[in-house]
Order: sequence, then structure tokens, then C-alpha cells
Amino acid sequence: MNTTIEIQDLGYKDYKETWDYQEQLFQQILDIKIKNRREQQSLKTPNYFLFVEHPHVYTLGKSGDFTNLLIDEKKLKEIDATFYKINRGGDITYHGPGQIVGYPILDLENFFPDIHKYLRFLEEMVILTLAEYGLKAERSKGETGVWLDVGTPFARKICAMGVRASRWVTMHGFALNVNANLGYFDHMIPCGIRGKAVTSLNVEMGQAEISMEEVKAKLLKHFAQLFEANLLQKSTIY
Repeated sequence: MNTTIEIQDLGYKDYKETWDYQEQLFQQILDIKIKNRREQQSLKTPNYFLFVEHPHVYTLGKSGDFTNLLIDEKKLKEIDATFYKINRGGDITYHGPGQIVGYPILDLENFFPDIHKYLRFLEEMVILTLAEYGLKAERSKGETGVWLDVGTPFARKICAMGVRASRWVTMHGFALNVNANLGYFDHMIPCGIRGKAVTSLNVEMGQAEISMEEVKAKLLKHFAQLFEANLLQKSTIY
């Protein structure tokens, strides 16, 4: 078992470039696991956690409904956004500036082989982080992600989640709205759920801008505690 997780902050990076990089790390871990099984070896598998901020992009999960994107290709160009159909679970999601996107690429057999628990831990990491800002964030039954004012007419989503896993190796992850331009959410039905609003941390706090680095530090603190992991900060930006 290897409970060390290498943290990489990719900065502001194109979605497709980041997706390709995720796939590379994901495949690297899978290859080690296959080799271990085939050759009766016990090589340790690495774990990664990528932070990134994307240019405006809409992504649709493998089970998602394309009609949940409410604009055409021409409008996408007008608003300087791109669109990708991808291999995670979930429906449509928006990523853009002012949003912290986290992609844990973990071998869950280093921690616990349980996807349900993994998703709950990701949600808990965000819930605990938002509590530090005085917000009571919650899960919403049957709706993955993190919400505010669940069960009221004012329910609104602040963090979306969607993951892929193979042989207990994860990729994709979460997107937490910190200083997000909420107007971009008007061009889709978020996660395929009609009639639910979306919010951002700066809006909830009544501030123009919240420190992204401060939020990342809080997320990592809670992530390390929940997963009982040793975090290794990688200074190189890929």
C-alpha cells in the first residue's frame, strides 16, 4: 500500500490537454496493477491529485443527455467556450475561470476499494471546507455533489462531481465554484437537474473575490485527514 499522494497544481490549462494528462497518469497506475497481477509482483502504485482552472468548457458524461446543453456551436464560439463528450459518470457540467477543479487519480486499493465511500469522502472534503466559511453545505439525496439549503425552494449547487474508475483507479473529480461567472450555467441544465440554481462561494460570502489558494489549502487539509494520506507537493507545473 502507498498512501502518499502527489499534489500537482496545473494552473490555468486547456481542458483537453488536462484530460490527456489525466489519462496518462491513470494508465500508468493501471499498467502497474496489471503487471503486478500478471507477474505476481507487488510494485507500489502512485497516487495523484491535480488542481486546475479551465477556460470556459462544457463537458457531458457518458450517460448524459446532449439536449441539456442549451446552445449551439455558433453560440459556444460567441461566448468563447468549448464542448467535450467525456468518459466520466454524470451529465453535463461547466468548468471555467474562478472555479477550482480537482482531479484525484488514486489507486483506491491503497486506501479502501469502495467507490461509494470515495464519492462521499470527496463531498465531505468540500462540506468541511465550506464550513470554515460559515456555510452549511450538504448532500442532496440522489444528487451527487454539494448543495446549500437542501430541501427548500432556495436549494442551489456549489460543487459538481463526476468520476470514472477502473480496477479501483479513479479519474475526473469535482468542480467547486469559488469566483465563478454564474452566467455560463444559464446555457445548460446543470447535471441534467431542472429547476435547481447554482451558486459560487464569493456570492454566498458577499465578496467580489475569495482567495483560490486559501480554498485549495483547506480542501487539501480535509482531503488528507479523510483519506489518512501523506501529501507530497510537487512544485513543477505541467
